[in-house]
Amino acid sequence: MDKIQMKTPLVEMDGDEMTRVIWQYIKEELLAPYIYLKTEYYDLGLKFRDETNDQVTVDAANANKKYGVAVKCATITANAARVTEYNLKEMWPSPNATIRALLDGTVFRAPIMVKGIVPYIPTWTKPITIARHAYGDIYKAVEMKCFKKGTAKLVFDGEDGSHEEMVVMNFTEPEGGILQGVHNRTTSIRSFARSCFNYALSTKQDLWFAAKDTISKTYDHTFKDIFQEIFDQEYKESFEDTGITYFYTLIDDAVARVIRSNGGFIWACKNYDGDVMSDMLATAFGSLAMMTSVLVSPDGCYEYEAAHGTVQRHYYAYLEGKETSTNSIATIFAWTGALRKRGELDNIPELMRFADRLEKACLDTVESGIMTKDLALITAMEKEKVHQVNTLEFIKAVRNRLDALL
Repeated sequence: MDKIQMKTPLVEMDGDEMTRVIWQYIKEELLAPYIYLKTEYYDLGLKFRDETNDQVTVDAANANKKYGVAVKCATITANAARVTEYNLKEMWPSPNATIRALLDGTVFRAPIMVKGIVPYIPTWTKPITIARHAYGDIYKAVEMKCFKKGTAKLVFDGEDGSHEEMVVMNFTEPEGGILQGVHNRTTSIRSFARSCFNYALSTKQDLWFAAKDTISKTYDHTFKDIFQEIFDQEYKESFEDTGITYFYTLIDDAVARVIRSNGGFIWACKNYDGDVMSDMLATAFGSLAMMTSVLVSPDGCYEYEAAHGTVQRHYYAYLEGKETSTNSIATIFAWTGALRKRGELDNIPELMRFADRLEKACLDTVESGIMTKDLALITAMEKEKVHQVNTLEFIKAVRNRLDALL
C-alpha cells in the first residue's frame, strides 16, 4: 500500500523509562512503514522537563490547544526518590496534572476488551468508561500540620469587601491534628459537565454521575446542581433524540449498580473518585495495560495516552540487558486513538481505517495466543495455546497481522 499522507501534525509528547522504549518501537515497526508521520515533538522525559524548568510541558499543552490532537507517552511524576535519582532542581509537578489544568479537560478511560481475558465481574460484557474530572479537589489541596491546641477556620475575603468565615475544628488536645483545604472552580465544573454530555452523545452511551451530596451538602451538591442545570438547558433534547439517558446517584449506590451491570455506559466521577475507580475497573476488566485514556477539553481538544505508568521495574531490567515482556497495547491504542481523531478532523478516511486495522491486529494477535507475560498469567485460554513473547516480539507479531489486514 502507499504510505498515508497527513495534513495536520499530531502533537507528540514523549515520556520516560520502559514506555519511552516502547514508544520508539511502535513508531519504527507499526507507524513509519505505513504513514508519513507528521508530528510536532515535545520531550516530556523527566530530564528534559528539569532542563527547561518544566516549560516544555506548558509548551506541549499549548501546542495541543493549537493543533487539537495530541498523543502522550507515560511520564514520571517526581517524588523525593526521583529528585535524588535524577538530580533534579526541584520536585516538578505531574505533567498530566499540568496539561489537564491548562486544557481544563476531562479524562475518559475505558478497558480494551479481548477474547480470552475475562473480566472478574462475569456480567460485564461491554466496556465501562470512567469520566474523571481532571481539576481540583485534593489534587490542588493545601495542607497543614497543627500539632497543638487551637482553632482552624475557613475564611473567604471577597474583592467586594465581603468577609465570611467558618470554624473547621477546635483542637482542644495538645496533639492537635491535620488540616486540608480543597477547592474547585465553577467554570471547571461546567466544563466537566459539558465534556461528559458531549462524549456521551458522540459515543451514544448512557451517562451516570455520582458524588456524595447527602454528606457534602455544598461542595458535592454544587456538582450535582450544575450537571442537572446544564443537562436540562442544553442536552436533554439531544439525549432523548439519541436514545440515551442521564441520571445522578450517590457514589455508593453507583458502585452497587456498576457491579450488577452489564457495562456499556459512562460513569462520571469527581477527581479522586475517578482516579481510584478507573484503576479498579482496569484491574477488574483484566489489566491496567489494557485501558485507553483520552483527555477531552470543552472546546474540542484531545490528548490520547495509555492509562498506566512508565513500567519502572521493566526499564531497570532492560538497562541491565535482561529480556522484558511489557504490554504495549494501551500505548498502541493511544496512537490509534490520536490518528483516528486526526483523520476524522482532517477528513482522511484512510488514516481512520489504518487506526481501526492496527487495533484489530493487536486484538487478533492476543486472541491467537501470542501475548506478553501479564496477559499470559490471566488469560482463560488453554495454556498450551498461549505463546508468551517479549516486548519487541509482540510488536513484531502485531506488524505481521497488520500486514495481512492491509
